[in-house]
Amino acid sequence: MFFDKFHLIALGGNMPSAQGESHETLRAALSRITSSGCSVASVSRFYRTPCFPPGAGPDYVNAAAVLAYDGAPEALLGLLHRIEAGFGRERAKRWGQRTLDLDLIASGDAVLPDLATYQAWRDLAPEAQQSQAPDRLILPHPRMHERAFVLVPLADVAPEWRHPVLGRTVTEMRDALPAEALAEVVAI
Repeated sequence: MFFDKFHLIALGGNMPSAQGESHETLRAALSRITSSGCSVASVSRFYRTPCFPPGAGPDYVNAAAVLAYDGAPEALLGLLHRIEAGFGRERAKRWGQRTLDLDLIASGDAVLPDLATYQAWRDLAPEAQQSQAPDRLILPHPRMHERAFVLVPLADVAPEWRHPVLGRTVTEMRDALPAEALAEVVAI
């Protein structure tokens, strides 16, 4: 399958960077990803989405991309974090405002570091999600299936990618979300 060799990322930002407004930052970040040893196979449309969690800041610009990268997922995550830092990203507050967010959502059909750890993070209580962060890469992203701001753009570039634990495609996960959540994600 096509997605077995590719990595899915979500991009977002809601604060200006040295590159300009959020949509300009996302475009510049995609260029930086390409010049850093990745091939960008596909990019979604850009979407305006409400800040998450609600009331935490200005609206976001979100997108998704499919990347080809020869290294391990952990190495790719390190590369994405270095690119974020280069655009002024500071990790001062979990789910806080940011110039750039590059999240590794999935790496083919990998479940990392193992199924039990993935399930523990997926099932983490909502009140704990805002204060706790894993000390290692968890794939697929433990809450991707709950987030319209991830699934709507991801459906542009990887609608048939199948979640290796849940067994549902991106399209199926997106379509299972509440209509009001989907309506908040608006193409720009």
